[in-house]
Parts: sequence; C-alpha cells; structure tokens
Amino acid sequence: MVTPAVKREAVAHLKTNHEMSERRACRVIGCQRMTVRYRSRRPDDPVLRERLRALARERRRFGYRRLLIFLRREGFTVNHKGFSASTGGTPHGAHRARTR
Repeated sequence: MVTPAVKREAVAHLKTNHEMSERRACRVIGCQRMTVRYRSRRPDDPVLRERLRALARERRRFGYRRLLIFLRREGFTVNHKGFSASTGGTPHGAHRARTR
C-alpha cells in the first residue's frame, strides 16, 4: 500500500527527470491524476500536535475524549473530527499497545 504523498513524489520525479507529461507519469505509476493534483485544505498545526503528544505522555491512562477536554481548556479550537485527524493515525500520537 503506497500513500498518495509517495505517488505524488514519484510523478514529480518522472516529470522532472524523465521529461514525462503528468498523464503519462500517472499511467506508468498506476495512479489517478486527481491524486497527484489534490491539495489538502486542512491546515497543519504542529503546536496542537506537539501539545497533544505531551498530554498523552503525561496522562497515559486518558483517552482521546479526555485529552480533547484538556486541549479545549488550554484554548485550542478543535472539534472531535479534526482532533482524530490531527493525531497522525495513531490514537493519541504517543500511545502504543502493551504486549503481555
């Protein structure tokens, strides 16, 4: 499974180094042109992400709902959907499942 970002980089590489058109580069790689042209509207918030990781490290037992309350108390404006997207895929950005 290749991420869309990697596909964009591959198309850009083919376009610059091999002087290929965008259509042909997408056909060679096997991705849609809209994947290459997509630009995210969501602003990246590194301050929020870092604070979330710090809270998750401090309070390891708390779930995302409780951490969201802490962030809102500190003045961050974020809803539950943006919150889950801002963690970068992991539940809290810092937690790992413990094996027994």
